[in-house]
Amino acid sequence: MDVKIEESWKATLKEEFNQSYFLQIATHLKTERATKAIIYPPGSLIFNAFDKTPFDKVKVVILGQDPYHNPGQAMGLSFSVPNGVPPPPSLVNIYKELNTDIGMPIPKTGDLTKWASQGVLLLNAVLTVRANEPASHAKIGWMDFTNAVIRKISDEKEGVIFLLWGKFAQEKQALIDETKHHVLRAAHPSPLSAYSGFFGCKHFSRVNFLLSKQGQDPIDWSI
Repeated sequence: MDVKIEESWKATLKEEFNQSYFLQIATHLKTERATKAIIYPPGSLIFNAFDKTPFDKVKVVILGQDPYHNPGQAMGLSFSVPNGVPPPPSLVNIYKELNTDIGMPIPKTGDLTKWASQGVLLLNAVLTVRANEPASHAKIGWMDFTNAVIRKISDEKEGVIFLLWGKFAQEKQALIDETKHHVLRAAHPSPLSAYSGFFGCKHFSRVNFLLSKQGQDPIDWSI
């Protein structure tokens, strides 16, 4: 299957695009669109995380669950919303932690493209969702695809820093070779759990410490 995705990822994931599960994803999305279902993000942004962060540039992975399901929010980058859309509660809490961790002023925009362009892969485990139905595409095959993505990063790169926030993300730890990579765990930034270990995790300063230790440029977290 010819998938419109950034070239380095296309080469890295070429075997996945011909797997039966991936054909199942494509069929499912076509079927839903034929019934006039609204799917987020728009088709051109489904692989936005890959397009904004080529395989050879990946330094950090922030794993989300599935896209925002309200109109105008999903843009194919985990936790990110387009300019002009108010930052959702989890992103607000991410900004609060950035403020206490590194002193970053709280941004008014929720667009995290600047992070992605510096090598932060903002990967949702599920890449699409039906409008107003969270986790509605959790079982159509996307997990197989994004698990393969995590394995590829683990197998073919070194020194990548994985931020696993919450139980769902932490279940992906088994896919990561921790003899080659760094895994930072914390509670999810959701208002339901942020006070249970997300606030105070200092992941953003720790990421930059680890990158500098590896001789890599730190991330400019400002938005």
